[in-house]
Parts: sequence; C-alpha cells; structure tokens
Amino acid sequence: MDELAAHAAALAARHPRDARLRRVGVSRAGTPLWLLSVGRGTRQVLVVAGPHANEPVGGATALRLAERALADPRLTEGADATWNLLLCLDPDGLRRNEGWLTGPYSLGRHFRHFFRPGFLEQPEWLPDGAAAAALPETRALLRLQDELKPFFQCSLHGVDVGGGFVELTRDLPGLDRRMAYAAARLGIPRELGAYDTLYWPVLGPAVYRIPPPRRRDLAAAITEAAVESTWYHPHRHGTVTAVVEAPMWGVAAVEDGSPPADRDAALRAVSGALRHDTRVLEDLLARVRPRLPATPEADRLLAPVDDYLLVCPGLADAWDPGTADPGRPLPPLSTAHLTALRIAGRRIAVRTAGLLHQLVTGAEHDPAGALPELDALIDRWCAAFRDDCQARWIPVARQVEYQARVVLAAFELAGRPPRPTRSGEPDWGTQAAVPMHRE
Repeated sequence: MDELAAHAAALAARHPRDARLRRVGVSRAGTPLWLLSVGRGTRQVLVVAGPHANEPVGGATALRLAERALADPRLTEGADATWNLLLCLDPDGLRRNEGWLTGPYSLGRHFRHFFRPGFLEQPEWLPDGAAAAALPETRALLRLQDELKPFFQCSLHGVDVGGGFVELTRDLPGLDRRMAYAAARLGIPRELGAYDTLYWPVLGPAVYRIPPPRRRDLAAAITEAAVESTWYHPHRHGTVTAVVEAPMWGVAAVEDGSPPADRDAALRAVSGALRHDTRVLEDLLARVRPRLPATPEADRLLAPVDDYLLVCPGLADAWDPGTADPGRPLPPLSTAHLTALRIAGRRIAVRTAGLLHQLVTGAEHDPAGALPELDALIDRWCAAFRDDCQARWIPVARQVEYQARVVLAAFELAGRPPRPTRSGEPDWGTQAAVPMHRE
C-alpha cells in the first residue's frame, strides 16, 4: 500500500497540471485512502482497486491506467473525462497478505498467507443499506460516488485460480469481443461459467449481468452478491458499473464450452468433495477454537472461517442433482461450468485451511496438534489445483495489462449512449509491500 501511494505521488509530482492525489478517507486502522485523479474533464470515471484484501492486482492496474490517461489525451480531453483512481479500498486487509505478496508466487505460499475479512467487513457490501454503512472505508466510497456522480465505475477484482470475466450492471455491447481479443493476446483464459454468476443472465462469453440487489439471508449474500452494494449505489446518477476479474493462476478448462460427458456424476463428485472437506475442517475448528486466545487477531481470522463453513452445506446441496432445490434448477452446464464449480469448492476449503493455519501458527503452541494436518491438507489441495486443474501462474505484468485493456474497452463503450428500452428510457439494469507491479 505504501508503495502504491508513493508511485501515485511521484506521478502527480511529475504531472502537476494533469494529476492530483488527495486523501478521501481513512481505514479502520487509520490508513489513508488515496485517490489519484488524472485529467480535468466534466465526465467522471471512478476506478476502485483493492476492494478485496487478497486481490492486489487492481492497485497495479490503477497505476497503469493513470499512466495511460496521462500519455493519451484521447482518454481525458478527447473524452471530456477525468479518471479518479482509488488506489486501495481495503489497505488494512492488503497488508495482511504481505506474506505472499513479496513472492515467490506459489499456491501453497499464497493460501498459507491468504487473508480476506469476513463478509460483514468487506467494504463494497451494504447488507443493511447505504444509510447504515458502518465501515469507514465504505462510507468514504459512498461519499466519493455521490460527489463524483461517475458515468462509469469500475471495480478491480482478482481470481486466485480460474479465468477472467466481467460483471456489468448494464450491457455494453461489444465488450465480450474486445475482452476475448485481449485475453487471447495475453494468454488469459476466460471463465465461461463463473460459479458466482451461475444464475445470472449471460451478456456474452465471460460477460454477466449483475442482478438487482434483494433481501436474502447471509449465505445467499455471500455466494450470490445478492445484497445491496456499492456497485449499484451510484445508479441514480446514471452510472454503469463494471466488475473486472483478472486471474492469478489460469486454468484453461474454464473456457471449455463443450457439453460434459456426465453432468450429474460430475456434480455429485463436486458436492461430495465439498461435504467431505467441510466435515474435516469443522472437526479441526472444533479442536482448535477452544484453545485459541480471545484476542481481536483471532476473531479477525475466525470470522471468514465461520463464513466459509456457513455456506458450504448450502452450496453442496445446491450443486448436487439429488438435493438441488426443484424451484431453482441449475442452468444448462458446460465443461467450463463444472470446472469452475470444482475450483470453487476446493477454493473455499483451502482458504479455510489457510486461515486456520495462521490461527495455529500465531498461537503460543500448536493447539490440538493441528498444524501437521493443516499442512497436509493445504499441500494436497494445492497439488490438485496444480496437477488436476493444470493451474499455471500468470505473470503480473500480463494480469495488469489484461485488466487495464478490459477497463479501457468498457470505458469507451460506456461513453456511448445506452440503447433505449421499449419505453424509450435508458436501461440502467433490472437484474506493507506491494511489489507485484514490478514483476
């Protein structure tokens, strides 16, 4: 986070007429939230990096976008636009991922040092509505949205294992083709069946329509983005939001649109593995929790563990043909969908194991002798990503370039007048060290 701010300050110092850096709020720990603005157009663009603590690529992408906007007047004066780049929405969480950010980039190192706060501490979500937003990071972003009234907002996310995809609050026709071109040039697999968009409208290959927020229970909110969020908050200003996901470890099979040989057998295998892994993790947690110190640090790590274990039974039932809700049947599934579900189930398990690993290693001694078991689980599950799914590290420079190209394509398309609906009205949608950018 400090390095991102230093690079942004250096850019602003080199371009005092065209770039400004200002503090727009502070985190829960008092870390400044920095906004880098480039250009002086009347039409505002808002780019939010680091909304999830474990997805750092967005900070490097924000700097890349600032450099592009400074170098190409077509992105500023030519479009009458100002680029406002929030360098990191969750700087406190980002610092907690330092253990793997400094490299080397291996799956085992990543998940042993993985951190993402519990659902209620993720600053993009508004489970109780904007007026009740409690986190200072969330309130800062809401103020910024209402101040800027952006015509285009982009939230920069990362996928640990899988492929790239985009989620939109309004269709941007042609974005799927531009994204496909960028992905092909840079060797980025596109995720044609992302698990968290399983029931969402498909606007094009790897492009999905974000449904409107609605009241649901916490489990549904965690797995389906089914609550009010800062993605939708500025829509009264006419904003279109794009959530751009870039993968760290790519899996080619997530873009295999072929029909599976035996869909139901594959679903039962995924659901069965998730149920088994959940029981193993619940048993470990039951042994470890009573022996942990009652500290804010332990609570901070336990919150996401509890969230993950909360949603696992419902996910397994929803994916299993024998227990799926008949009132909400699964959509037609390709090999890409089944690959994404397999990755998602394993992701939840290995993230939970990684958080438990940190709890155990942070204690004075290994409570309940759990560390060897956790190490074995993490090694085995990471090997499955690497060997069975053929997950391969994507160099950071390519992650950043891909994400920047998709953002620029969406920016251009969002600047065009929206297609009218039958009523003639616009369709706004009804449904401490961060060296990665140096690689």
